Amino acid sequence: MSVPAYLRDPAAIYEASFRTIREEGAAALSRVAPDAHELAIRIAHACGMVDAIDDLVISADAATAGRAALQAGAPILVDAEMVAHGVIRARLPAGNRVLCRLNEAGVPERARRLATTRSAAQVDWWDDDLRGAVVAVGNAPTALFRLLERLDEGAPRPALILGFPVGFVGAAESKAELAANPRGIPFATLKGRRGGSAIAAAAVNALAAGLAGAPA
Repeated sequence: MSVPAYLRDPAAIYEASFRTIREEGAAALSRVAPDAHELAIRIAHACGMVDAIDDLVISADAATAGRAALQAGAPILVDAEMVAHGVIRARLPAGNRVLCRLNEAGVPERARRLATTRSAAQVDWWDDDLRGAVVAVGNAPTALFRLLERLDEGAPRPALILGFPVGFVGAAESKAELAANPRGIPFATLKGRRGGSAIAAAAVNALAAGLAGAPA
């Protein structure tokens, strides 16, 4: 048996993929603000699920706030190295720093002392860079919960929270808390258990460069 014919041109693959999402997700996209369509399409593309668009919750000012922050050179704070590696540096408009504090000295010890995850403990290391930043959580619900706790404690306010933790314990609940009370901060999230580092990185990439440029 031979391998069936398949599409190999990167630009053609992307064009066909995004066309499929627009066609199959037309009804869901009609409920998304026009300036957030690229964000929704990238998220659906990252997980291969057009119906993910139905579960998106995007605040009215999220896309505008995120793009403005990135254009102004804001750092991107992430909860996991996989999110950091998924951000396409060449598309960042101002050489923005992508920061993950997971392996900073003192984080493991703080996590042990507080009986929490390293992903959550590292959030306490974010304060110096948090004001006006884009925060992308794509792995740990505990990191999103801790960020919301820190905001309640008076931590500096980011420009945007992209809340996409994944999993069976705490993921749906942390995202529900963000959506119900974003603390006045623009946000985007995905209801339920679905999420992940690829989705969080795709959200950053969508804000940084939309659907333009060479496929990556």
